[in-house]
Amino acid sequence: MDVDGKVVVITGGASGIGLASARAFAAAKSKLVLGDVEAGPLEAAVASLTAEGADVVGVVTDVTREADVLALRDAALSNFGAAHVIFNNAGVAAGPTIGTPTKVWEWVLDVNLNGVIYGLNAFLPLFLEQNEGHVVNTGSLAGLGGVPGMGAYCASKFAVVGISESLFHELALSGANVGVSALCPGFVKTRIFESQRNMPNELVSYNEDPRARAIADIAQSAVEAGIDASEVGQRVLDAVVQRKFWILTHEHAALRTTEQRLEWMRGGPAPGINLQAATKP
Repeated sequence: MDVDGKVVVITGGASGIGLASARAFAAAKSKLVLGDVEAGPLEAAVASLTAEGADVVGVVTDVTREADVLALRDAALSNFGAAHVIFNNAGVAAGPTIGTPTKVWEWVLDVNLNGVIYGLNAFLPLFLEQNEGHVVNTGSLAGLGGVPGMGAYCASKFAVVGISESLFHELALSGANVGVSALCPGFVKTRIFESQRNMPNELVSYNEDPRARAIADIAQSAVEAGIDASEVGQRVLDAVVQRKFWILTHEHAALRTTEQRLEWMRGGPAPGINLQAATKP
């Protein structure tokens, strides 16, 4: 896919992988529509990209609200007359399987899973009608193998990977000129484990749970040792251009995780968890 002049829509676009991907697409001369729930960082991201010469608009978007995602699509159409790439990237991390309140489970699934579903429902009809487009969904290494202390996050990311694979096969069977990619990053230097800052007010007390706090602190240390988000942004761009399904930032860890699960299914030992493998590409 030639992305020069094409309209790329990114949720969670004000920071981390979303913003890094926006910079990569801007360098390839794409037009940008960024959605993010945080108005201040979104305004700063748009100003920074504009100063760098990008053609970009920002739309405050809560991906747990389908109306917001539809408004994001409409902003692309009203500002640029088209949309060609939807990067369903907005995400949050919280929730060990044991002890996580139901409302926190619902929040994680609402952002990470429903946000993707709303993005697909908003943009796929447009892509199919114009017979051109590409979908990128952000999964995770935690969507390829279960990770202790992150049950809700794993549940959402396994679902995103499954939806992406299903969509790939549906598009292939239909012959549509629409691509799909599943981004499954390991640890990347982002603020993903600070995502509780955007929790609904009624859930803020969850941040004081010592079990949740301890897990978040361990994960944050791994994030700080991870790769730079700019590397991921370039991989996302390359996958769209080359129409690649899998975007693996830590290929060895991803493949080993999959191999170990298969060995376990065949009666082998349960796989161990190697956080260090998910910090180095």
